[in-house]
Amino acid sequence: MASDEGEAYEIMRSLDVDYVLVVFGGVTGYSSDDINKKWSASGCISVDGAYWRRGLSCHQGIRLPCNGEYRIDQGAAPKMLNSLMYKLCYYRFGELTTEYSKPPGYDRARVVEIGNKNVQLEHLEEAFTTSNWIVRITKSNHLVIDQKSSNRLVMCNSDC
Repeated sequence: MASDEGEAYEIMRSLDVDYVLVVFGGVTGYSSDDINKKWSASGCISVDGAYWRRGLSCHQGIRLPCNGEYRIDQGAAPKMLNSLMYKLCYYRFGELTTEYSKPPGYDRARVVEIGNKNVQLEHLEEAFTTSNWIVRITKSNHLVIDQKSSNRLVMCNSDC
């Protein structure tokens, strides 16, 4: 989820993932959501876990401050703003007014206006979002009904 959408999509395909569910508290102020759990670990963490999988040292990746602070506002690292977790949580959120006298895209859990209000998904599409946005489900936009396999959902590439 720390990877950008393209890399995360390739990982999802290799694991045969069709849907992704995230818990998001930006509308309601629920602070134990997935984006807080992902980024607020104690100590220094690498924003992109792929650096570790590739055997690169931590200083080659983009790092969060050692105090565990992370940002989702205008001061957020580009890696954060382009991460799949950020995109899944904040897709269409920049259009939403969550609180009177606050700008659209105001995250009530982190008490800040988000940094990227125009989040676009390339490989995924929104499948379901609850009315309070706590549960958000996205699906691969390359899911098709395979008529030859008893209407079983399958992954396909752009040649389908």
